[in-house]
Amino acid sequence: MRIYSEIILAGVALGTAFGQTPPTRLKFEAASVKQGDAFVAGRPATGGLRVDGAQVHLDYTLKSLIALAYNLKLYQVIGSDWLDQRFQIDAKLSAGTDRRQLPDMVQSMLSDRFHMKFHNQSKEFPIYALIVLARGTKLREQGSPEEPADPNVALTSTGYGAPGRMGAAYSDGASYSLENSKFEGRKLTMVRLASLLTAWTGRPVVDLTGLHGRYDLTFPVVDEDLRAMVSRAFLMGGGSLPPEMVQQLDSMDLASLHAGLNSFGLKLEARKLPLPILVVDSILKSPTEN
Repeated sequence: MRIYSEIILAGVALGTAFGQTPPTRLKFEAASVKQGDAFVAGRPATGGLRVDGAQVHLDYTLKSLIALAYNLKLYQVIGSDWLDQRFQIDAKLSAGTDRRQLPDMVQSMLSDRFHMKFHNQSKEFPIYALIVLARGTKLREQGSPEEPADPNVALTSTGYGAPGRMGAAYSDGASYSLENSKFEGRKLTMVRLASLLTAWTGRPVVDLTGLHGRYDLTFPVVDEDLRAMVSRAFLMGGGSLPPEMVQQLDSMDLASLHAGLNSFGLKLEARKLPLPILVVDSILKSPTEN
């Protein structure tokens, strides 16, 4: 029960952290906000965050922007269907700010341009706990994830997605690919792996491994599971699928994914856990002018 208590306490702290924006707020010096194209099945899915000096480019759904602003996972943001609308944002950092303050500035933009109102509460979720098996793990550290961020270095996160394949490369040297009947991860933290597993399983995955390094792991994934995982990630990212396909995804056990994790001494264990959520009470479909 101790680990559960620690998570719940962390959730309470997080709930305080993503409470209403404080009186003194950081803002972008200027921001152009344009509606983007919806993700379409069969086409490459692009998007993410790029910072180049004082210039910031974001290509996200509204739900993803809210999650970024308040340090949440997508499943912790509850609101209307139009939160899946994508927006492309070109902004300029104010003097004296850096990329580490981006979440605060996105909070201000959501408040000022989208007039977002919200409240915080807790909800019990069926989750997967990512844990280490009793026999231990075969993972070997590939470096520390605690490298200091340099605000003068461009931050990039690029990904791709299409039927039967997806992947991403991160500015800290980490990457992953899910294609050609295998998963291949490089320099992944367990937190990042848990985030990927959340997208692939459709259930919140909480990292309880106690592992804090970066790790490489590669394992086979049968084509049926691989297609299901990519489809689920597409759905979680704001895409739409026929109801019968969603029902099929819900019935799959992704046995090869679980076997691959087990081969490295990891396991997804089904549990229930109360987690903090942000409930969007109201938000504009189109932003006001800058």
